[in-house]
Amino acid sequence: MTQVLPAESAASAVTTSVDPGPAPASRATRGVGTVLVTGAASGLGRAVAAAVTAAGGRALLVDRVPVQDAPEGALATVADLADTRAAEDAIRALIERAGGVDAVVTAAGTDRCGALADVPAAEWERVVAVNLFGTAAVIRAALPALKRSHGKIVTVASTLGLRALPDASAYCASKFGVVGMTRALATELAGRVGVTLLVPGGMATAFFDGRPAQYKPGPDARLNDPADVADAVVFALTRANGCELREMVVCQSTEPSWP
Repeated sequence: MTQVLPAESAASAVTTSVDPGPAPASRATRGVGTVLVTGAASGLGRAVAAAVTAAGGRALLVDRVPVQDAPEGALATVADLADTRAAEDAIRALIERAGGVDAVVTAAGTDRCGALADVPAAEWERVVAVNLFGTAAVIRAALPALKRSHGKIVTVASTLGLRALPDASAYCASKFGVVGMTRALATELAGRVGVTLLVPGGMATAFFDGRPAQYKPGPDARLNDPADVADAVVFALTRANGCELREMVVCQSTEPSWP
């Protein structure tokens, strides 16, 4: 007489072995390392310096004023990026003190709002000198060390480097220039130094202090926390060698200047 087992008993009586195959390889990321940050006394630069330190890196701080309450282990120097030759000398000396550099984040920036005919030429030109020429000077000074470390560069443009507004000709000229320069650098340095273009929207920083009311964000404006933008910078810096974020826009979800 043949005995028929219940389905559940039959199933339990059969044992199969499934080979799971090799475990997936872990995806290595790059350490933060030593990161030079301009505009480090306030705003986005200060937030990036803090984020770099929190991620286990060391920050090299550059600003036109002394940096107060610097993160632990940081080195700092004072430099006015409008004086590009002096700025280059200061950057080289700071990198030499640090023994090298793994990344540069050019967060320094300034603005002078107003119609072209109403803004004094020296003030208009200072915006371009700091935002564009100063960015180029910092990168130029750091490039030899960045090539040795196969490092990374994050330049900071703006949504106003992609979209123009009235009474912002100096700022738009400088940030459109940063966009073009960064895209050119990405091709020029491909395979040797990583290059990321950061396009941030408005942030809740002191950048808008001291402006006439018509050039300040309105009372209902929603601005990004610079710490959130700094987290995106650290993410770009820590991608594995050979993987780059070429361009990234980081803005508040209701940002009116994007797209």
